[in-house]
Amino acid sequence: MKLVILDRDGTINADSDQFIKSPQEWQPLPGALEAIAKMNHAGWHVVIASNQSGLGRGLFDVASLNAMHAKMHKLLSAHGGRVDAIFYCPHTADEGCLCRKPLPGLFEQIGERFGIELKGVPVVGDGLRDLQAGVAAGCDPHLVLTGKGSEFRGRELPDTFPPGTRVHEDLAAFADWLVARPAPRPPA
Repeated sequence: MKLVILDRDGTINADSDQFIKSPQEWQPLPGALEAIAKMNHAGWHVVIASNQSGLGRGLFDVASLNAMHAKMHKLLSAHGGRVDAIFYCPHTADEGCLCRKPLPGLFEQIGERFGIELKGVPVVGDGLRDLQAGVAAGCDPHLVLTGKGSEFRGRELPDTFPPGTRVHEDLAAFADWLVARPAPRPPA
């Protein structure tokens, strides 16, 4: 199975320090929906792994989160794209859960749900903790220079980033890279 795991806020849609709390605030980044459709058309399954501590903080409820995702699915469909599943952590940083990135709990759930090892699965995010969580589960790290990642534009990545982190201008550039490379071989 060709699987790619994406962060949501700052990778697919615009991020905000005040949290994305409603469908009106959920706005796709330029080219992001087309990038997901491009990956889908090349045979890739796309899954989202996202921290959503705004739930735990009481800033929005599950109905609002579902409405945001319904908007995303509708807009993606208009571009011929889809997201196969959305995994999110509703907890705040002080709750001590195992699913909040940078811990790998969401990624472990994804591996269990799809019945696959995540070794070599690309993980794409705009921040260090997205990549740390993915790498802890065996994924290959890809940073996009959108959202929080924009602070690294034109700079070398700090040593805190996982070794081998690839950097892409945005999700569209990652999609171009992904579909241009040779397809991974299935295990023997």
